[in-house]
Amino acid sequence: MSNHINFDAIESRQDALRDDFAAAKPFQHVIIDNFLNEASLRAVLAAIPEPDPSKKSSDYLFAKNKFENPNFSDQQRVLVELRDELLSERFAALLSHVYGRTLFVDPTFLGGGIHQGGDGSYLDMHADFSRHPAHKDWLRELNILLYLNADYDPAWGGHLDLVHAETGERDRIAPVANRMVFMLTKKHTLHGYKAISFPKGRYRTSLAGYAYSMDTDFESVPQRSTAWQPEDATLGKSLLAKASPMLVKIKTKIFGSSTERRARKG
Repeated sequence: MSNHINFDAIESRQDALRDDFAAAKPFQHVIIDNFLNEASLRAVLAAIPEPDPSKKSSDYLFAKNKFENPNFSDQQRVLVELRDELLSERFAALLSHVYGRTLFVDPTFLGGGIHQGGDGSYLDMHADFSRHPAHKDWLRELNILLYLNADYDPAWGGHLDLVHAETGERDRIAPVANRMVFMLTKKHTLHGYKAISFPKGRYRTSLAGYAYSMDTDFESVPQRSTAWQPEDATLGKSLLAKASPMLVKIKTKIFGSSTERRARKG
């Protein structure tokens, strides 16, 4: 296997990363800069494809001009190799050490993969679904977000906004190239990004994966779909956000999960 991730450097400070993760506000997260080695970063940036219009996010009202491609198999070799490293036992061991519980990365990258935001793209504040749609005993624990925005200018926007749903505490993270974020994902971990103004032809780009643990305590942590809490929304949008979990449940029961279908098809 190739070595695109700076494993040695990251593992040498994994105890400090664990402590930073546990102490972070508004909720547990940790930032790892220089996640990839320089040669690999250049290769990954060069390999990122143009967004595929058929892979537009199914979040509709709560996201704009956002594209998701969970399948790496049809991408250039460096992306396939990076996917394999993110699915490796070594990476799982790093995640587990930082989090304090045995974790693994979803090999289908359902809901994840290459995320790209185009002109005016935004993603409303939300808390992610609690369990994998196809594996109810997979409890979602962490979002894994590798930002790939070369020569990023803060004036472009697109910061990852973090809000604790219960305390109101906030923080924001600039999506600079080669920055990895491990972020707790639970019902109180609201996150999203405001409308961007990237230069023409540029996209807010990240590589997203999700880490799970095995868990069968369905009573304590029941199946829950993504919960939207858009900020500064119209009354109609706010009401729709509150009704969204019920509407998604009905739609999924009748038509199945479009996110799951997209991950299977690539």
